[in-house]
Amino acid sequence: MRVIMTGGGTGGHIYPAIAIADEIKKRYPDAEILFVGAERGLEKTLVPKRGYDIRLITVEGFDRKNMVRNVGVVRKLMKGNKEAAGIIKSFRPDFVVGTGGYASAPTVKAAQKAKIPTFVHEQNAYPGVTNKLLEKGVRKVFLGFGRAAEYFKDQDKIVVSGNPVRDEFIDKDKAEARKAIGLGDDSFVVLAFGGSQGAGRVNKAMVSVIRQMNGRDDISIVLGAGSYYYEAILETFREEGFEPGDNIRIIEYIDDMASYLAAADLVVSRSGALTVAETTVSGRPAIFIPSPMVTGNHQYYNALAVAEAGGAMLIEEKDLDDDRLAEEILKLKDDPERLQRMAQASRMCGPDRATEIICDTILEEVKID
Repeated sequence: MRVIMTGGGTGGHIYPAIAIADEIKKRYPDAEILFVGAERGLEKTLVPKRGYDIRLITVEGFDRKNMVRNVGVVRKLMKGNKEAAGIIKSFRPDFVVGTGGYASAPTVKAAQKAKIPTFVHEQNAYPGVTNKLLEKGVRKVFLGFGRAAEYFKDQDKIVVSGNPVRDEFIDKDKAEARKAIGLGDDSFVVLAFGGSQGAGRVNKAMVSVIRQMNGRDDISIVLGAGSYYYEAILETFREEGFEPGDNIRIIEYIDDMASYLAAADLVVSRSGALTVAETTVSGRPAIFIPSPMVTGNHQYYNALAVAEAGGAMLIEEKDLDDDRLAEEILKLKDDPERLQRMAQASRMCGPDRATEIICDTILEEVKID
C-alpha cells in the first residue's frame, strides 16, 4: 500500500495527519507513507521526527492586506501545482488524504486529476476554505465536529469521525507522566499554552497568574509560552526583578504534550481543534479562551461543544481579565468534586476512535483488505 498524507502549516493540520498515518502503519506495517507539505510549514521538522518521509512543495497563502504581493503567491502556487503533480506521478499512491493547510489543495487536486481516490479531514467546527473547495472531487469528507456538516453541499460524503489523536494521549497515567517530566505528585498542576507560536492574550493573563501564585507549594504553573513570546516574557521578568519560584515552569515549546496533559489537573488554552481533541481525549478539564481572530469564529464553537457537555469553561477574550482567570483557577482547585465532573465530561467528548473510523472508511472505499 502506498499513501500520501498532505497538510500542514500548523500543528493543527500536521498532527491529525500523523495520527492517521500511525493507524495505517499499525494495520499495514509495510505500507509506504509519504507526506507532502509546504516549504515554510512546521511539517518539515515535525513529520521527520515521527519517522515519516516528506516532500516539500512551493506554496503559501494569499495576503489579504497586500494584494500586490499576491502576484508572487500565484507564481509560487503554479510552481507548487507542478511539483505536486510530479510527486503524484512518481510515487503513485493508492489514495491521498488531505488535512488542510497550504500544501493540501495542490496535492489533492493533482491526485484527482490522476484519478486517484482522495479524502479530506476538516478539524474545525467552521471549515476552512481549502476543504470546502476540495469537497466536489473527494470520496469522503471527515469532520472533527458534526456542526461543520452544514457548510458542505454533499451530505452523503460526510463522516463525523472526530479529530484524530495520537495513541500516546489516550489513558496516559498521571503519576507516570509527572515523574517523566519532573513534576511532584502533590501539587495542583495548571498547564497553560497557546499553540506553537503562543497566544499573546493568554500569556498576558497567565503572567498575572504566575505573579499571584509564585512560590506556593500547593500549586504548580506550567506555561508553554510559544516561540514568539518566550524570550519577551523572560526579559520582562528580568527587567522587573521578578524571580519565578520552583512552582513555575516556563517553556518555549511543549514537545511532549501528551505527558504534560496527563500530568495536569487543569488546562488553560486556546481552543483550536487539535488542542480540544488532545485535551478531551486526555480527560482534562479546561478553561478555553478562543481566539477571536480566526475564520468563522471556529475556536469559539470548538470550545462551546465541550463547555455545553460540562467538560470546560469558556471565557471569551473580550470577557477575560487577569484577576478573573486567577479566581476561576483557584475556584476549580478548591472544588475537587466539580473538577472531577468536568474531567469525566471532558473524556466523554474525547474522539478516541477517530483514526479507526477514518481508516475503516477509507479502506472500504478503496477496497483494500
